[in-house]
Amino acid sequence: MTYLTKAGLIEKVATKTYSVTTRGQEFLAAHPNGFGIKQLATIPEFKAFHQSAGSRDQEDGPVEVASITPLERIDRALEDINTELRAQLLTELLQKPPLFFEQVVLDVLVAMGYGGSRENAAERLGGVGDEGVDGRINQDPLGLDVVLVQAKRYAPDNVIGREKLQQFVGALHGQGASKGIFITTSRFAVTVEEFVSRGSSLKVVLIDGDRLTRLMLQYRIGVRIERHADVLALDNNYFDED
Repeated sequence: MTYLTKAGLIEKVATKTYSVTTRGQEFLAAHPNGFGIKQLATIPEFKAFHQSAGSRDQEDGPVEVASITPLERIDRALEDINTELRAQLLTELLQKPPLFFEQVVLDVLVAMGYGGSRENAAERLGGVGDEGVDGRINQDPLGLDVVLVQAKRYAPDNVIGREKLQQFVGALHGQGASKGIFITTSRFAVTVEEFVSRGSSLKVVLIDGDRLTRLMLQYRIGVRIERHADVLALDNNYFDED
């Protein structure tokens, strides 16, 4: 279902309900005897997805399963699952109200160790802040070390330019903070990343949509364990004992 969706052959119309697209009908008509990954790889959208998931395409098509080890197959399957899951997370973030996105940002930062606890940090996030700052987190009980947060929920194809970052840096100066985190569901322009990398008295960390969803997976925000499996290996120490 994931592969067909990424290829644009089906689309989700409701919870657990999919519909075949016009492209899907045409593709099925062109492959009446069935199709697999090799045929799907002729579709640019699917090929881009499959490559980003860690597949290594060769001149004669995707690498054969028999040429990799079982553990490598597991790793690649997990990469595919996580790539699709991160896409689903981004879709959900864009569909939810802005306040929900602020809550997600809060949960991620607290899980990473900022703000101490969700309750304490919640007192400093949640509304529209002064000077364009969306949140303020104290890294110590007395508030001596403050991190300002900017959270922007934009479409994935939106590019945040240098002007937005300069406004945020200005807000850091204005509020006497030396650290800031700019989080977005979209991405940053190259000029923004270059501006940050130059270094200054201010420390600003950029988190785009790709990195945000990776952090959500890493810290288990908005996801659950679907299945747990133990991969066993031979215990040589057991057989080497006298």
